Amino acid sequence: MPKVRVRFAPSPTGFLHIGGARTALFNWLFARNQGGTFILRIEDTDEVRSSEESVGAILRGLSWLGLDWDEGPKLGSLPKPEGDFGPYFQMQRLDIYKKYADQLLVSGKAYPCFCTPEELESMRTRAMLAKRPPKYDGRCRNLTEAQIKEQEAKGRKPVVRFKTPTEGITQFEDIVRGHVTFENSLLDDFVILKTSGIPTYQFAVVVDDYLMQITHVLRGDDHLSNTPRQILIFEALGWGDFVRNLKFAHLSMILGPDGTRLSKRHGATSIEEYQKQGYLPEALVNYLALLGWSTEDSQQLFKIDDLIQKFSPARCGKSAAIFDPAKLLWMNGEYIRSLSKPELAKRSLPFLKEAGLISSDTLTPYLESCVALEQEKIKLLTDVPRLVDFLIQDNFVFDPTAVEKVLKGPGILELLREISERMKNLSEFTATSTEKLCRDFAAEKGIKAGAVFHPVRVATSGRTQGPSLFHYLEVLGQAKSLKRIAQTFAALKSSTFHGFF
Repeated sequence: MPKVRVRFAPSPTGFLHIGGARTALFNWLFARNQGGTFILRIEDTDEVRSSEESVGAILRGLSWLGLDWDEGPKLGSLPKPEGDFGPYFQMQRLDIYKKYADQLLVSGKAYPCFCTPEELESMRTRAMLAKRPPKYDGRCRNLTEAQIKEQEAKGRKPVVRFKTPTEGITQFEDIVRGHVTFENSLLDDFVILKTSGIPTYQFAVVVDDYLMQITHVLRGDDHLSNTPRQILIFEALGWGDFVRNLKFAHLSMILGPDGTRLSKRHGATSIEEYQKQGYLPEALVNYLALLGWSTEDSQQLFKIDDLIQKFSPARCGKSAAIFDPAKLLWMNGEYIRSLSKPELAKRSLPFLKEAGLISSDTLTPYLESCVALEQEKIKLLTDVPRLVDFLIQDNFVFDPTAVEKVLKGPGILELLREISERMKNLSEFTATSTEKLCRDFAAEKGIKAGAVFHPVRVATSGRTQGPSLFHYLEVLGQAKSLKRIAQTFAALKSSTFHGFF
């Protein structure tokens, strides 16, 4: 058996979306499982919509997900060799496609077509009125040499069409769907080379897969109807043995929770959006792997090495996969809770910086301790700033409702004064010592513990909810905690409390 070689071949007409990322992941997992080669090929022959911006977004998205490619375009300044089968941009391979298109023309398996867009539209309209499939009627299929020269003399530039067999069947075995058969008579003479000399998808993919020695094609099932056309081109170019050994696996469609095709109305669809929203790449990879694939025991959470070991295209299902944002969010929370405290703080830095809470990318022990306090509550990294902002910055905003409900009651000034005095005398300022101090104070005054806890919390955080009171006091430290209580006390006493310091 030849070494496994698979490819992910996106068209750079937009960002890397969920469906494309799932296809890339399945190819990458299969390559890693088989000790094979994962190739990234950019199919940029859409002259109008292809853009360098989209190429960059695709490369960044794959890189963020950890889907490194063995052959393909370089990413930035990374010293990754392109490989021996490049170039990996189709627009840099036009001479190659012309060579093989000419071969088909010379052998009579393709022909020039001079039909205008208006003629083609008229052809489609008549076919639809007659309730026939709106396919090309083959009017240029058997032009004589003289007729071809006559058209060329008029200045008409032809496309090149593939001469599809009018009889017989084209069949193949699909790893996911089993035996698949198409009637050749239902296919038309499709274009393989445009008037600009740029190949169509159907043609370029065949030439590239052959020259790049691809062994397995894992792609979405929206390409299923393309497969017979491509098989016919392989055969016409004399690559029959190659395509008979080529393995296909057409992956199920991804639908939204409402059963319609996944789109922006279901939420984010581009990988970079998920990155900006605070998802972890390993959580997204885990979730994507479950869209159309499963293990026998329906395992849900995987480490990447576990995914690589267990992945097989044969376990991919035929039924459409349902994208469930709630499940992805749950899974992301699970992954966040599994991170070490330093790692969680490190990954939170960009979000804390964007929120204006920090100005440096330096991870400090204090910052690490702040983020760790709320690790159990964090579902997205974008949650971190709002959960810990009061710990990082002293000029936090007080919740007006908390002030009115907790700090404006009778006896609060005296309570804060006495608690502050006792906290000053603590030789150790820990969660245990501050909790004991507050409980002892409540018992001594004959009040509920909450009547002490709540004022201390609002005075030091500006809110009624947050991390464990005594654990965050320990993180703040004795000096900062006492300073905050003193500032709150002074503001309340002078009636100049405006909700912030």
